[in-house]
Amino acid sequence: MDWGRFAQEMASMARDLLAQDSVTATLERITASATELVDGCDAAGILVLHDKHVETLAPTHQMAIDSDRLHERLGEGPCFDAAHSSRGERVFRIADLTAELQRWPAYAPQAHKLGVGSMMGFLLFTEDEDLGALNLYSREPGTFTTTSETAGVLLASHAAVAFSAARSHAQLEQALATRYLIGEAMGIVMGSHRLTEEEAFNVLRRYSRTNDIKLREVARRVCEEGALS
Repeated sequence: MDWGRFAQEMASMARDLLAQDSVTATLERITASATELVDGCDAAGILVLHDKHVETLAPTHQMAIDSDRLHERLGEGPCFDAAHSSRGERVFRIADLTAELQRWPAYAPQAHKLGVGSMMGFLLFTEDEDLGALNLYSREPGTFTTTSETAGVLLASHAAVAFSAARSHAQLEQALATRYLIGEAMGIVMGSHRLTEEEAFNVLRRYSRTNDIKLREVARRVCEEGALS
C-alpha cells in the first residue's frame, strides 16, 4: 500500500465526513470509504445492537445485510460479539470463514454460503460511548492482511468521531425543534385560556402525564388542532 497516498485520502475522507449534513449521510460515506480505501473490501456496513435486535446501517451491498440478519437469528458471530460488549474484541480479522467452525459453529458455515470468504470488524466507539461495529467483507478468503487491518483501524477511528458528532448534531436539532414546538403550543394555550406561560406549560405537562403521551406529541397536537383534544 502507498501509505502517503492513503494518508492523503484519509485526510480528505475525514473532512468529507464532517461536511455531511445528516447522520445517514455520514454513515453512508463511512461505509463507501471502506470499500474505496481498504484493499479487498467488497462490502461494508455498520451493525448496531438494540438489546438482541440487530440494525444494519448504510450497507454497501446485500452481503452486509444478510450477514447481520444471520447474526441476529443465530445470536452469534464476530460482528455480534464486537458490538455486544465493550469488553470484547475491538478489532477482529477472520482470514477464512471455513476455519472458524469451532468458534462460531452456526454462523461461520452459513456466512460462507452467503458468499463471505473473509471479514474484518472494528468497534466504533469514543471515550464516552459505544456506537456499533464497522464490518468489512470480502468474497475471497485470505484477502485481508495486517495492512488492511491498519487501514481499517484508522478509518474506524475517524468514523467513530464523525458518527458521534453527527448524531450529537441531530440530537441537538431535534431538541431545538421540540423546544420550538412546545413554545408554540404554550402560546396557543395561553391565548385560549388566558394563562401565564408557567400555567400553560403545566397544562401541557399535566395532560402528557395523565394520558401517558410524550410532551412533544401533546405540543404537536395542540399546534395542529389549535387546542387540547
